[in-house]
Amino acid sequence: MKAAMTAKTPTDRPVHPLLDAAVRHAVAAGTVIVLLVPSARGVHAAIGWLPLWLVAMPLLAWWALHGFALPRRAAPPVAAAPTVRPRRRSAEQARRRSRAGARPSGGAAGRELG
Repeated sequence: MKAAMTAKTPTDRPVHPLLDAAVRHAVAAGTVIVLLVPSARGVHAAIGWLPLWLVAMPLLAWWALHGFALPRRAAPPVAAAPTVRPRRRSAEQARRRSRAGARPSGGAAGRELG
């Protein structure tokens, strides 16, 4: 039961090589068409902006085929400098000074009802 609940990483799922090659070729063909054919950079009345359908959507399909894998962050260098922590103040928190001749405010608790 525990094995079914673990999350799979994108590399756990093998990608069929023929499907991967087909999507890669679609990305390459769409990119070449957009670069070489000026009318492919425009808008079509029925489907909209053509570079979206010729380049961006095949790229998104290729990314989805690989499980939306993102590049891994590089490990920090081994000889990294220790992080500098801010110095803590040793004194207490500052208090307001009382003004000479000021009445203490009683607020609502200091008033009498009636």
